[in-house]
Amino acid sequence: MSSDLYAAAEQCLRCTDVAQKLVLAGRLRDDWAAGRLRRNPAADAPTLRDAGRPERPALVRPGALARRRLGTPEGRAALIHAVAHIEFNAINLACDAVFRFRDLPDEYYRDWTRVAAEEAHHFALLQGRLGELGYAYGDFPAHNGLWDLAQKTAHDAMLRMALVPRVMEARGLDVTPGMMERFAAVGDQQTVAILRIILHDEISHVEAGTRWFRYLCEKVALDPETVYFDMLAMHLPGGVRCPLHTTARREAGFTESELGRLEALCKRS
Repeated sequence: MSSDLYAAAEQCLRCTDVAQKLVLAGRLRDDWAAGRLRRNPAADAPTLRDAGRPERPALVRPGALARRRLGTPEGRAALIHAVAHIEFNAINLACDAVFRFRDLPDEYYRDWTRVAAEEAHHFALLQGRLGELGYAYGDFPAHNGLWDLAQKTAHDAMLRMALVPRVMEARGLDVTPGMMERFAAVGDQQTVAILRIILHDEISHVEAGTRWFRYLCEKVALDPETVYFDMLAMHLPGGVRCPLHTTARREAGFTESELGRLEALCKRS
């Protein structure tokens, strides 16, 4: 791996081999934490349109994905696969947050290299569970919505922090408890245990996004709450999906005022 932070993040980001990407994500965190990587903030990020991924799963439109019913092993595997695909894309998104945005404090890179490694750990847990059920990553179709969002926010770190951690990942906080209940109802405690780990870690990922979003707003004398809701109105015209897991969102740094306004948007959506 390169001794340059951005090159190391790019190597992980572009890697198409799943097993190697997991290794590179963990190494990225460890090497940055140990001081083995340096960065040159003056270096511009080269254009990168597609993140590295394996040939499978096949990518389809979100509306083309069948509803996942948990009454059969295949149905459980399909939902686990969907979560695994989110975690795989989250590795790329975390590496891209390091690679793309180059003028932030060292603590920013500590956070997002850690996130990349934790997303890789989540993916590995889900990949192992799929194997126990007789399936593998790539056996079901998936969509590319998360990486599409990375492309839409590639020009603006503030927008990235608002829409990826504070919308997409925050939505994961909302829906994971319900998924845990569904798996528990069919006796799949192994998957429940994995989802519990993911929920715990994702709170800290959303909190990191919240912290850096506020840092970027305050750096240019903007009110974070006003900017956040302006961005939601501009980029999420379909409204806010509910219900909200307010306890987890509160732990992740959402203020009471923000939660109240999100709840109000829920009622109008």
